[in-house]
Amino acid sequence: MNTVMTSENLTSGDIVINGSVGTPFCDDAKMSMRNVNVFYAENQAIHDVSLDLAKNQVTALIGPSGCGKSTFLRCINRMNDLIPQCKVTGSFVMDGAELYAKNMDPVLLRARVGMVFQKPNPFPKSIYENVAYGPKIHGLATSKSELDEIVETSLQKAGLFNEVKDRLDKPGTGLSGGQQQRLCIARTIAVSPEVILMDEPASALDPIATAVIEELISELKEKYTIAIVTHSMQQAARVSQKTAYFHLGKLVEMGDTKQIFTNPSHQLTENYISGRFG
Repeated sequence: MNTVMTSENLTSGDIVINGSVGTPFCDDAKMSMRNVNVFYAENQAIHDVSLDLAKNQVTALIGPSGCGKSTFLRCINRMNDLIPQCKVTGSFVMDGAELYAKNMDPVLLRARVGMVFQKPNPFPKSIYENVAYGPKIHGLATSKSELDEIVETSLQKAGLFNEVKDRLDKPGTGLSGGQQQRLCIARTIAVSPEVILMDEPASALDPIATAVIEELISELKEKYTIAIVTHSMQQAARVSQKTAYFHLGKLVEMGDTKQIFTNPSHQLTENYISGRFG
């Protein structure tokens, strides 16, 4: 077991959580987060987290329930701005731009950094209008033919077009759970994001639909940078290239997924991976 680096301490039983170990930074970062802290009123949920999201890779955020991984994910596209009494400090940089700068429009940011939630949430509109909604409000299409092309291309990228091409005028809510989630992914893709955040996107789906979503994630990374929160270590191992382990709101360890799951450097990571807690 490697020696743990020293920093501000948090305790978990008899184990002290010191500074993050592993390789949280990379040379080809799409996004860089530094010294991130999150507070809900007086309660601190995230403690001094620093990490990079590598371009065209999937980064999995894992850890026990309540460890802060979803809170951290929501900071990346400023979803926590919508929560009263939530305060975020630290730096979030994408392509050289600070995402929390005063001149950064959070609505435009969320077009560049899309999010797929745990429970599929299609709009109460047709399949076509679900996908067309974003391009319409952001002015990405100047004609009906351009909009048609965006909708078809987005549904194809989400692996859904062949299943719904003959019923695009039917309600999106009439699709199966797995299809609804792929519709939400198509809706996210339609506004040409650069980063896609996924908060347990398959936890409410059956194994067959989950396998389809995982295959889709592997394909999407060729064009997008992806961060995924998952409670399934098997899923993290299957879809990600980098894995970050969170505990008590602190980043304990980050590195190549294979290394994290076969030879973790921190005792807490090993305990979680081996099923001793979590």
